[in-house]
Amino acid sequence: MTEFHAETCLLPAGWASRVSIRVDETGSLAQITPDSDPAPGAIRLGTVVPGMANLHSHSFQRAMAGLTEVRGAGEDSFWSWRQLMYAFNERLSPDHVEVIASMVQIEMLEAGFTSVGEFHYLHHAPDGSAYDDPAEMAGRICAAAGRTGIALTLLPVFYRWSGFGRQQPGDGQRRFLNDPDSYARLLEAALGHTRRLRHARTGIAPHSLRAADMDDIAAILPLADGGPVHIHIAEQTAEVDDCLAATGVRPVRHLFNHQPVDDRWCLIHATHMDAGETRDLAVSGAVAGLCPLTEANLGDGLFPAADYLAAGGRIGIGSDSHIRIDLAEELRLLEYGARLTARRRNVLAAPRASTGRTLFDAALAGGARALGQASGAIAPGQRADLVELDTDHPVLSGRRGDKLLDSWLFSGDSRLVRSVHVGGRACVHGGRALARDPVVSAWHRVLADILEPA
Repeated sequence: MTEFHAETCLLPAGWASRVSIRVDETGSLAQITPDSDPAPGAIRLGTVVPGMANLHSHSFQRAMAGLTEVRGAGEDSFWSWRQLMYAFNERLSPDHVEVIASMVQIEMLEAGFTSVGEFHYLHHAPDGSAYDDPAEMAGRICAAAGRTGIALTLLPVFYRWSGFGRQQPGDGQRRFLNDPDSYARLLEAALGHTRRLRHARTGIAPHSLRAADMDDIAAILPLADGGPVHIHIAEQTAEVDDCLAATGVRPVRHLFNHQPVDDRWCLIHATHMDAGETRDLAVSGAVAGLCPLTEANLGDGLFPAADYLAAGGRIGIGSDSHIRIDLAEELRLLEYGARLTARRRNVLAAPRASTGRTLFDAALAGGARALGQASGAIAPGQRADLVELDTDHPVLSGRRGDKLLDSWLFSGDSRLVRSVHVGGRACVHGGRALARDPVVSAWHRVLADILEPA
C-alpha cells in the first residue's frame, strides 16, 4: 500500500478535509478516510482534485501548432487547414511520432489530465505501405505513454473513403487507409502494444461518416469487444450538407438510424445538430467529445451546450489538434461560447450552482466513461489519479471549496497544477513532469528535422 494525506480533497460527496488516501499495488484507491491524521511516511498533499480525461487527441498535430495561421488566397476553413495537415504528416517517421506524443502527454499531465484517448490514424509509411508491424505507429504512442506515465486509451482509426458515397481517397490520405480485414490485423497488433502498459485500454474509431460508411462501421463494430467506440461527426456545416445530399438526413440522425449508439460511444464535436439530434444524443448515454480550443481555431462553430446539458447529456473534453493544451481553458471556452450565444453569464450551471464545479464534474464523469477508464473520482475502486493544485498561487489566494475550481478554470491555467499522480505514481512534481527534460531535448531535434526545408 501507498498512503497519501490531503489537506483538502474533492470527493464524490463534496469537499473534505484531512483525507487519508490508501492506494493498492495495482494503482487503485483502496480506502478514503476524511478527518484523519496522516500515517507515518504518508505523502503529504495540499488541495487535491481527481485527474481529468483528455478524450480526443491527434498527438502528431502538436508539432504543427501555430504554423497554419496565415491566410490563403481565398477564405480559410477546416478544409484548407486539412490540406496543410496532410502535407505536414508526409514528413513524420515513427521516431518523430514517438517524441511528439511524449511531448503532448507531458503537457497534458502538467495541465491536470491523467488519461488520454489517442484517436490515432497515421498508420502507414509515407507511400501508404504498411510497416512490418502494422501497428508500428500505434506502438510508438504506447511507448510514449510508458515513458510519461499517462493512462492511455488507444483508438486506432478506420479510414477508407474520402467522402460520402465511397469517394476514392487522395494521396494525402494514403497513410490512413484500411479495409475491414487490414484494420482487424492492425487492431490485433495494437492490442499487443497496449497489453504491455500498466493503465491502457483499446477501442475502435471509425474516423467519420465521410471516411467509413455504414457497412464499414457494421463490419468493424464487433472488434470493439464492448470497449469504446469514437467517431468524428457533424464538425463542419459542409459535412452536414454533404450528408444531406448523399443520404437525405443529417449526420447524427444518419448514425442513429443505422448504428446502436449507446454509452460505449463518444461522438466527437457533434457541433452542428438540430434539436431532435441534440435530444437523442443526450438520452442515448453516449458522450459528446468537445474540443473547444480546436473548434475555435478551425472556425467550426459552437456546440449547443445549454440545450444538450439541459436534456441530461454527457460531455467530456479533448485537446484534439493541440493548438494549445490547457484543461482550464477548454472548459472556460465551452462556457464562454454559451455566454456569447445567450448573451448572459453562468449559462451551463443550475441556479445557485458553481459553474466551474458543474463543468469539472461533468467532464470528469463523461471523459472517464468515454475512455473506458476506471477514473474520474477519488473513490474506492477507482484509479488513484490525483491532481494537486497550487493554492499558494495568487489566483487561488483565499479560495476554498468550489471557489477554487471557479478561480482555476476562469482565471488560471496549467501553472496552477502543482503535482500529478497517475495510479498512485508521481508524474508531475513542482509543476514539471518528471519525464520533461529528456523529452524536450528530443523534441527540439525532431522539430528541427521536420521543419528543415525539403
